[in-house]
Amino acid sequence: MRLALAIVIATLAGGCPSGGGSFPNPRPQATAPDVVARLAKQRETRRSYVAKTIMDYWLGKDRVKGSVWVMGTAQRQVRFNAFSPNDDVLVDMACNGTSFTYVNMQQNCQIAGPCDRSSIAQLLHVELEPDDFAAFAVGVPPVMANATGTVTWDSKKGYERLALTSPQGKQSLVIDAREGRSDVLSAELVGSDGKVVWSVENADFKSVKDAAGVEHRVPGKTRFKAPNQAADLLVDWNERELNKELTADKFIVPVPQGLPPCGATAK
Repeated sequence: MRLALAIVIATLAGGCPSGGGSFPNPRPQATAPDVVARLAKQRETRRSYVAKTIMDYWLGKDRVKGSVWVMGTAQRQVRFNAFSPNDDVLVDMACNGTSFTYVNMQQNCQIAGPCDRSSIAQLLHVELEPDDFAAFAVGVPPVMANATGTVTWDSKKGYERLALTSPQGKQSLVIDAREGRSDVLSAELVGSDGKVVWSVENADFKSVKDAAGVEHRVPGKTRFKAPNQAADLLVDWNERELNKELTADKFIVPVPQGLPPCGATAK
């Protein structure tokens, strides 16, 4: 009897083990819709971003690594300034929500057209919708619409593992939930044809205060891959501001008069 009582007391004092791991689930009743809703709310609190980065990316046919200033909003607005080692602007590109303009100072040419998934590819060689890029920039990747799925708890690492399916395909996310966090460490989208559309990995999370003084945890490094395009993008987020007021004129690129169209668009 004493032995049985001692076991009960030890169990109550120490808590029940969770899958043999050292991290108990902080949200044991969470469902996949709960996690998706939490991510959506987290994303909605990060309405805009301004960042100074070091990017390893494609510029024309060349793979380059350099300083890129980027800013954007969740309203399909984004602007990039790629700089040379001498701090000269090499490329100025912007989507204003409906149309985009790309000016290449190196080649003295310009491209203009609708703001869509090919716009960002003109610079980075990675096709992304502007609002999806905004989601990556604030550290909360986009999630498929109308998806269903499951969430499992990894007690050895303290991670939520979210698996979703929809007519679009399948999506998996790994979320660090230790100490009340909700850091998306990785995400992968697989199309209905079974091929990977994109994957992203985030690391070196840190807290950043927005314009109102509210703290947000965002990644310090991001690696984005698009296997179908044989391209990837590495980003070091050196400086970042969230929820700064960005007026519409910030997403207008002046085009020098008489500048000819670029001979070929990036693919």
